[in-house]
Amino acid sequence: MTSLAAGEFSSVFKRMKVATGFYALAALLGLFGLGFLVLAGFIAASREWGVLEASLGFGIAFVAMALVVLVSLKVWTRIQVRRARRRRVSDAGVLAGTAALTLLPSVLSRTGRLGTIALPVLAVLGYAIFRENSGQDPDNH
Repeated sequence: MTSLAAGEFSSVFKRMKVATGFYALAALLGLFGLGFLVLAGFIAASREWGVLEASLGFGIAFVAMALVVLVSLKVWTRIQVRRARRRRVSDAGVLAGTAALTLLPSVLSRTGRLGTIALPVLAVLGYAIFRENSGQDPDNH
């Protein structure tokens, strides 16, 4: 049974290596094709406007595209950081709520001042956690 599983894994791994090689070759050939298309566009532009003007136009266009990619990456990174921060705050609220609910029976079972004080504090904490996680602000309806 083990040799069968090892043989299966070996054949799957070999197929993955072959497929990866072919995908890499296809990507390389695609890049060469894209390069020749850009070169053909440059030749056509240089015949129309001249070599210097076509070079300047292509250079400015590629720099502008690079800047658009970098700005887009910066915006995307900020969005991801903001989402991660919100997720951490939400997770902290859930953990605090879980801890409060876990401690509630033991706090309520105690007699004395601690149990009397803890109940309103836990109620306010629970309400604050509910408000944070529900996404609604009761003041703004």
